[in-house]
Amino acid sequence: MKGLLVKGIAGFYYVKTEDGKVYECKARGIFKKEGITPTIGDEVEIEPLPDAEDEAVLEKIYPRKNIFIRPPICNVDTLIIVTAAAKPDPSFQIIDRFLVMAEEAGTEAIICVNKIDLASDEILAKFREIYEPLYPLHFLCTKQGEGIKELKEALAGRRCALAGPSGVGKSTLVNKLENVGAETGKISERTGRGKQTTRHTEIFEMEYGGMIFDTPGFTSFEVLEADEQDLPHFYPEIAKLSGRCRYDNCRHLKEPGCIVREAVKNGEIHISRYRSYVGQIQEIIEKEKNRY
Repeated sequence: MKGLLVKGIAGFYYVKTEDGKVYECKARGIFKKEGITPTIGDEVEIEPLPDAEDEAVLEKIYPRKNIFIRPPICNVDTLIIVTAAAKPDPSFQIIDRFLVMAEEAGTEAIICVNKIDLASDEILAKFREIYEPLYPLHFLCTKQGEGIKELKEALAGRRCALAGPSGVGKSTLVNKLENVGAETGKISERTGRGKQTTRHTEIFEMEYGGMIFDTPGFTSFEVLEADEQDLPHFYPEIAKLSGRCRYDNCRHLKEPGCIVREAVKNGEIHISRYRSYVGQIQEIIEKEKNRY
């Protein structure tokens, strides 16, 4: 019987089958022996237990289109990168890290700018200036429901995961997209940052035909997973200039004849994006040095 792994808690996996029934499953021992961990979003085969109404054994995991490690989810169509326009102030560097992660996984990326009621016209204009040429950009006020209808239309039929710093309104946004009861938290007065409220990963189906992964931990990255050679390909504006520099192995830092640096000077590549790229590639280089 085929189904979708929608939740996992304490070694139990909850699989929703095509007829809408949810089974509590234990995985076959062969998965552990082969180093395979069932992951939320997996398409699976289960075998119902004959002596239990809603219990089954997880027998097979179908090939995945992509997988994220922190938090562990897979088969994501769209990564919704949520940021606040204010309270907390936006970090374009963090947004760019999420965008690199989406590009590396081969998922579509959508940027949602929440709390626009608290933002200045200047910060909203900066978002448009940096990202509008590159990614779909949605401006929201989740408390008032502004922009939600348009976002729902963009997500119809997609399996989507929300990512972003704490306090930007991810859980509130999940509840606005579909009233699934995701727990929301208050902003810490001392730090100005949000409190993590989602404790386990779960997929919620939406009435408009999509699905949302509600996940804990999709807030920041201690380690950049991309490598030095691949990173330029995860910046679309840099990738389109690939191969035009003087040197084939140009890292777009200080090398002479670098077309990317020239594009930054000419305003073809936004300086904010280039600074994010430089910071990330230097981080990767340093990580490689420390490895040996």
